[in-house]
Amino acid sequence: MTYTLALAETFGSDLVRGIGAILLYGVIGLLLMLVGFYAIDWTTPGKLSDLVRRGLPNAVIVTASGMLSMAFIVVVAIFNSASDLTEGLITSLVYGLLGIIVQVLAVRLLEWSTRIDVRGTIESEVFAPASIVVAAAHLALGLVVAVSIS
Repeated sequence: MTYTLALAETFGSDLVRGIGAILLYGVIGLLLMLVGFYAIDWTTPGKLSDLVRRGLPNAVIVTASGMLSMAFIVVVAIFNSASDLTEGLITSLVYGLLGIIVQVLAVRLLEWSTRIDVRGTIESEVFAPASIVVAAAHLALGLVVAVSIS
Protein backbone atom coordinates (compact mmCIF):
# COMPACT_ATOMS: atom_id res chain seq x y z
CA MET A 1 0.00 0.00 0.00
CA THR A 2 1.41 3.39 -0.99
CA TYR A 3 0.47 6.69 0.56
CA THR A 4 1.12 10.01 -1.04
CA LEU A 5 1.41 13.13 1.05
CA ALA A 6 -0.03 15.98 -0.92
CA LEU A 7 0.18 19.58 0.15
CA ALA A 8 -2.33 22.16 -0.92
CA GLU A 9 -1.34 24.14 -3.97
CA THR A 10 -1.20 27.33 -1.90
CA PHE A 11 0.85 25.80 0.92
CA GLY A 12 4.08 27.62 0.02
CA SER A 13 2.51 31.04 -0.42
CA ASP A 14 0.40 30.57 2.71
CA LEU A 15 3.51 29.65 4.67
CA VAL A 16 5.45 32.69 3.42
CA ARG A 17 2.46 34.95 4.14
CA GLY A 18 2.20 33.52 7.66
CA ILE A 19 5.90 34.09 8.32
CA GLY A 20 5.61 37.63 7.01
CA ALA A 21 2.59 38.28 9.23
CA ILE A 22 4.47 37.00 12.28
CA LEU A 23 7.39 39.29 11.54
CA LEU A 24 5.18 42.33 10.90
CA TYR A 25 3.07 41.76 14.02
CA GLY A 26 6.32 41.25 15.95
CA VAL A 27 7.57 44.64 14.77
CA ILE A 28 4.23 46.27 15.69
CA GLY A 29 4.34 44.57 19.10
CA LEU A 30 7.92 45.68 19.75
CA LEU A 31 7.11 49.23 18.67
CA LEU A 32 4.08 49.34 20.98
CA MET A 33 6.09 47.93 23.89
CA LEU A 34 8.76 50.61 23.39
CA VAL A 35 6.09 53.32 23.23
CA GLY A 36 4.50 51.82 26.34
CA PHE A 37 7.79 51.82 28.24
CA TYR A 38 8.55 55.42 27.35
CA ALA A 39 4.97 56.43 28.20
CA ILE A 40 5.38 54.89 31.66
CA ASP A 41 8.85 56.42 32.04
CA TRP A 42 7.66 59.87 30.89
CA THR A 43 4.57 59.98 33.12
CA THR A 44 6.13 58.49 36.24
CA PRO A 45 8.03 60.84 38.54
CA GLY A 46 11.76 60.21 38.28
CA LYS A 47 13.64 58.56 35.44
CA LEU A 48 12.55 54.93 35.68
CA SER A 49 15.24 53.55 33.40
CA ASP A 50 17.96 55.13 35.58
CA LEU A 51 16.29 53.94 38.78
CA VAL A 52 16.00 50.40 37.42
CA ARG A 53 19.66 50.39 36.33
CA ARG A 54 20.57 51.46 39.87
CA GLY A 55 18.67 48.40 41.12
CA LEU A 56 16.12 50.24 43.24
CA PRO A 57 13.63 47.50 44.15
CA ASN A 58 10.45 49.59 44.00
CA ALA A 59 11.35 51.08 40.62
CA VAL A 60 11.97 47.56 39.31
CA ILE A 61 8.60 46.35 40.64
CA VAL A 62 6.68 49.31 39.21
CA THR A 63 8.47 49.17 35.85
CA ALA A 64 8.03 45.41 35.49
CA SER A 65 4.32 45.64 36.26
CA GLY A 66 3.95 48.53 33.85
CA MET A 67 5.60 46.52 31.10
CA LEU A 68 3.37 43.52 31.81
CA SER A 69 0.30 45.72 31.71
CA MET A 70 1.41 47.11 28.36
CA ALA A 71 2.01 43.57 27.09
CA PHE A 72 -1.59 42.63 28.00
CA ILE A 73 -2.81 45.55 25.91
CA VAL A 74 -0.53 44.83 22.95
CA VAL A 75 -1.35 41.10 22.92
CA VAL A 76 -5.10 41.70 22.99
CA ALA A 77 -4.83 44.42 20.34
CA ILE A 78 -2.99 42.00 18.05
CA PHE A 79 -5.27 39.07 18.89
CA ASN A 80 -8.39 41.08 18.07
CA SER A 81 -7.05 42.66 14.90
CA ALA A 82 -8.87 42.28 11.60
CA SER A 83 -8.36 39.10 9.58
CA ASP A 84 -6.93 41.00 6.60
CA LEU A 85 -3.19 41.50 7.21
CA THR A 86 -3.05 45.20 6.33
CA GLU A 87 -6.20 46.02 8.29
CA GLY A 88 -4.97 43.85 11.15
CA LEU A 89 -1.66 45.67 11.38
CA ILE A 90 -3.40 49.05 11.33
CA THR A 91 -6.02 48.09 13.93
CA SER A 92 -3.33 46.56 16.15
CA LEU A 93 -1.32 49.74 16.00
CA VAL A 94 -4.29 52.05 16.61
CA TYR A 95 -5.85 49.95 19.38
CA GLY A 96 -2.45 49.42 20.97
CA LEU A 97 -1.61 53.13 21.00
CA LEU A 98 -5.06 54.05 22.30
CA GLY A 99 -4.78 51.35 24.95
CA ILE A 100 -1.39 52.68 26.08
CA ILE A 101 -2.80 56.21 26.40
CA VAL A 102 -5.81 55.00 28.38
CA GLN A 103 -3.57 52.84 30.58
CA VAL A 104 -1.22 55.69 31.44
CA LEU A 105 -4.09 58.07 32.23
CA ALA A 106 -5.91 55.47 34.33
CA VAL A 107 -2.83 54.58 36.39
CA ARG A 108 -2.00 58.24 37.02
CA LEU A 109 -5.61 58.95 38.04
CA LEU A 110 -5.61 55.99 40.42
CA GLU A 111 -2.27 57.04 41.92
CA TRP A 112 -3.55 60.60 42.34
CA SER A 113 -6.80 59.45 43.97
CA THR A 114 -4.99 57.16 46.43
CA ARG A 115 -2.43 59.90 47.23
CA ILE A 116 0.49 57.49 46.93
CA ASP A 117 3.83 59.28 46.81
CA VAL A 118 5.04 57.48 43.71
CA ARG A 119 8.29 59.42 43.44
CA GLY A 120 9.22 58.69 47.05
CA THR A 121 8.21 55.07 46.63
CA ILE A 122 10.19 54.32 43.49
CA GLU A 123 13.25 56.28 44.58
CA SER A 124 13.48 54.46 47.91
CA GLU A 125 16.49 52.19 48.24
CA VAL A 126 14.56 49.77 50.45
CA PHE A 127 11.42 47.85 49.60
CA ALA A 128 8.26 49.94 50.10
CA PRO A 129 4.95 48.05 50.31
CA ALA A 130 3.27 50.86 48.38
CA SER A 131 5.16 49.68 45.29
CA ILE A 132 3.03 46.54 45.33
CA VAL A 133 -0.12 48.69 45.31
CA VAL A 134 1.20 50.71 42.34
CA ALA A 135 2.20 47.47 40.58
CA ALA A 136 -1.22 45.94 41.21
CA ALA A 137 -2.85 49.08 39.81
CA HIS A 138 -0.73 48.79 36.66
CA LEU A 139 -1.63 45.13 36.18
CA ALA A 140 -5.32 45.50 37.03
CA LEU A 141 -5.83 48.51 34.80
CA GLY A 142 -3.80 46.89 32.03
CA LEU A 143 -6.18 43.93 32.12
CA VAL A 144 -9.22 46.22 32.11
CA VAL A 145 -7.91 48.21 29.15
CA ALA A 146 -6.89 45.03 27.31
CA VAL A 147 -10.33 43.50 27.72
CA SER A 148 -11.96 46.74 26.61
CA ILE A 149 -10.09 46.38 23.31
CA SER A 150 -11.74 43.04 22.70
